[in-house]
Amino acid sequence: MKLIILGGGFGGLRLARQLSNKPGFDIILIDKHNYHQFQPLFYQVATAGLDASNISFPLRKVFHKSKNVKIRLAEVQLVQPEAKKVITDTGTFDYDVLVIATGAGTNFFGNANLTEHAFPMKTTVEALQIRNRLLNNFEDALVAKDPEELQGLLNIVVVGGGPTGVELSGAIADMKKYQLPKDYPEIDFNQMKIYLLEGSAKTLGTMDEKSSADSRKYLEKLGVTVMTNTLLKDYDGEKITLQDGNSIATKIVIWAAGIKGNVPEGISKDLVARGNRIKINRQCKIIGHENMYAIGDVAYMEEPAWPNGHPQVAPVAMQQADLIAANLRRVEMKSGDKKLQEFVYNDKGSMATVGRNLAVVDVPKPKLHFRGFVAWMIWMGLHLMLILGVKNRFFVFCNWLYNYFTYDQNLRLIFKQFYREGKIQVKKSSINNIQSP
Repeated sequence: MKLIILGGGFGGLRLARQLSNKPGFDIILIDKHNYHQFQPLFYQVATAGLDASNISFPLRKVFHKSKNVKIRLAEVQLVQPEAKKVITDTGTFDYDVLVIATGAGTNFFGNANLTEHAFPMKTTVEALQIRNRLLNNFEDALVAKDPEELQGLLNIVVVGGGPTGVELSGAIADMKKYQLPKDYPEIDFNQMKIYLLEGSAKTLGTMDEKSSADSRKYLEKLGVTVMTNTLLKDYDGEKITLQDGNSIATKIVIWAAGIKGNVPEGISKDLVARGNRIKINRQCKIIGHENMYAIGDVAYMEEPAWPNGHPQVAPVAMQQADLIAANLRRVEMKSGDKKLQEFVYNDKGSMATVGRNLAVVDVPKPKLHFRGFVAWMIWMGLHLMLILGVKNRFFVFCNWLYNYFTYDQNLRLIFKQFYREGKIQVKKSSINNIQSP
C-alpha cells in the first residue's frame, strides 16, 4: 500500500511511527520543514525561556531504523483525488491512500492590517520573530525621547484568551518581573503594560469555570490587564483600535485569537466546513472518498459527544492517527471479517500554565480540578514526556531548572543573518534580520 502523509505534526508523525516497519506499507511523509515542532512550547521560545532547537526534532532522525518510511521536504501545491496524485514543488507523488494532516494556520478573519502588522505564533520561526521584536523594542526604548513613543514600545498586546494567549501573557509578565529590570536598568518597567484581549466573557473559555476564574486571577496578580468582552477592530503598527472606539499605543500585537485549517488545493469547497476544516466521517475518511483521510486541526468530524467538531488540540490528532493505523492494517491484511473502527475521542483533560508556580488543570473523569503549584508540576511533567528525543527533554528540563532557581533566562538573543544577496528583511520586523531555528 502506497501511503502518503501530508504533514509532520502530531497526527502525521504519530501515524508514520505507528506504521513504521509494518509489512505491506510504503510510506512517504511530506512536510515543508525537515523537523517536527512542539507547538505547546512556542510561547517559551517567544519569551526566551527555551531555544528553538529544544522543541524542534529532525524528522529523519525519528525514522533512522525504519525501512518503509521516506521523508520528502516539499510544499504541496495540488491534490488530484481522481488521479490519486499529490503535486508538490519538488515533484509528483502517486498514492493508494492519502492522509491529510496539514494542521492549521493563523486566522486574521480577513483583516489586511492585522495580517500585515500583527505577529502570529504558529511556527518556530514566528516564535523567534516575536522574541526578536520584543527584545528590539526594549533596545529602542533605551533611546526613545518622546514619552508617547516610549509608551508604545513598552506596551504589549496579546489578542486571544485561550491557552496560547494566557500562557504567553503570563510568561511576558514573568520577564517583566524577574529579568527585564536587570537587563535594562535605565527603563522604568512600572510603565510597561501587558494587555490580554478576549472577545468572550472569560479567559480559557473551553475549560472549566474554575480554571477560567483562576487564570484571570493569576494573570491580574502578575500585572496583566485582562480585557474580556473586548474586540480588536484594527491595528496600523502604531496603535490598536478597539470595537468600542478606544485605542492603545503599541509597537507589537501578538495574535492568538483564531486558527483555520490548512486545506490543500484540490479539495472540493463542498467538503470544507467552518474554520476551513475538511469534513470527515467517523472513520476519518474524507466524505465521498474511500482512500483519502484527514486528521487533526484540518479535519472536521461530528460525533454525539462533539456535535460541533472536536477541539483543535494534539490529543485529537494523535488518537485519530491511532485509529487510521489500526484500520489500514485491517485493510492491508484483508481482515474482511473485522469491521473498521469508528473514532470516539477520549478527552483526558486540558491544562494551561499562567506563570511561575501557577497553572490550571482539568480532568473530566473523574472530574478533578487542580490549580497553583500542583497544577504547574503536572503541566511540566506531561509536556516534558511529550517532547521528542531524550536530548531535547534533557535540555528543556535543564533550562527549566536553571530558570526556576536563578529567576533568569540566558536566551535573550537578537540574531542577524546575512546572505550573499545582502540583508534579508523579515516581515513585521523593524530591522533587517532573519531568524532560523
